[in-house]
Amino acid sequence: MIRTTTMLAIALAGTLAATGALAQSKSADKASQKFIASAIQGDIAEDDYGKLAQEKGQSDAVKQYGALLVKDHGDHQAKAEQVAGELGVTPPTGSSIGAKATYAKLKLLSGASFDRSFAKSMVKDHQEDIKEYRKEASKNDAAGRLAKETLPILEKHLQAAQSLEKQTAQKQSSR
Repeated sequence: MIRTTTMLAIALAGTLAATGALAQSKSADKASQKFIASAIQGDIAEDDYGKLAQEKGQSDAVKQYGALLVKDHGDHQAKAEQVAGELGVTPPTGSSIGAKATYAKLKLLSGASFDRSFAKSMVKDHQEDIKEYRKEASKNDAAGRLAKETLPILEKHLQAAQSLEKQTAQKQSSR
């Protein structure tokens, strides 16, 4: 009797531990699913911003940066959508509400004012992205591997945006 009770207790403890591990795994999966959906929304937003910069940018540097965003985030979106499929996530088809608001504000501007606001927005956006991607890169799943692979590109985008921000600020101060 005692032996049966002990074995049941051990089996129950093992089941509870496995259930806890499964719950932890599912919450990690949920976090990765949320990350990948957000990443795709970010790619869509960056593509929109890049096209807008090519259309409305006053300086060649802003237009070139816009083209870089369109290319790199288009490539990334394809990879992110593949990871989304692996994680069972239906890829979003539009950017976030916040990104749409930023786009709407930028769309109203033109000339040097557009260039300055665009550069400032890209610095802020890429700083936030890098923070999220670093967090995700610590995970050893498909989303984590994609985040790790993407960080150098986002850091390059941030450096270029910071350079643009300095250039556009200097043009304003030299007037």
